[in-house]
Amino acid sequence: MKIIGIDPGLRNMGWGVIAVDGPRLRHLGNGIVRSEAGDLGPRLSTLYRGLCAVIALHGPDAAAVEQTFVNKDATGTLKLGQARGIALLAPAEAGLEIGEYAPNAVKKTVVGVGHAAKEQIQHMVRFMLPGVELAGPDAADALAVAICHAHHLQGRALRIKVQA
Repeated sequence: MKIIGIDPGLRNMGWGVIAVDGPRLRHLGNGIVRSEAGDLGPRLSTLYRGLCAVIALHGPDAAAVEQTFVNKDATGTLKLGQARGIALLAPAEAGLEIGEYAPNAVKKTVVGVGHAAKEQIQHMVRFMLPGVELAGPDAADALAVAICHAHHLQGRALRIKVQA
C-alpha cells in the first residue's frame, strides 16, 4: 500500500509518499509544493495543480492530512484553512480515502511525545526511513503524517483480526 502524507501550508505544502508492507515502511518520495506571494486564488490553484501532479505521479492508495489549529490572527487562520481545503480536495478528487490527524497525534506516533520539536520529527523520520533525503521540514512533517496513518491502519487491521 502507498500512502501520501500532506502537511498543509499556503506558502509551502509538504508532501511525502511511503510504501507500507506489513510492519515495513519504505520512502518513495517527498517534496514541497510552493506558492509565491500574491492573490489568494492563483496561489491556491498552484497548490492544487502541484498536489494533483504529485498524486498522479506516485499513485497512492490512501492519503493523510495534518489538521491545523488557530494561527496568530484570524486572517492567517482562514488562509491556512483554505490551503488545508486544497490538501483535502486533491486526494478526494483522486478517489483516495483520507485520514486526518492532529499535530500532537502525529508527533506522539512518530517521536513518542506529543510536543516534539521539528528536529526530533526529522530525526525519527530519517530513522524510520533509512537513506531518505528530506526536501525540508514541511516534507519531513508530511512523511510523519504518512507514517502516523500507516500505524493507525495497522492498528485498525489488527483490531479487526482480533474481533473476527
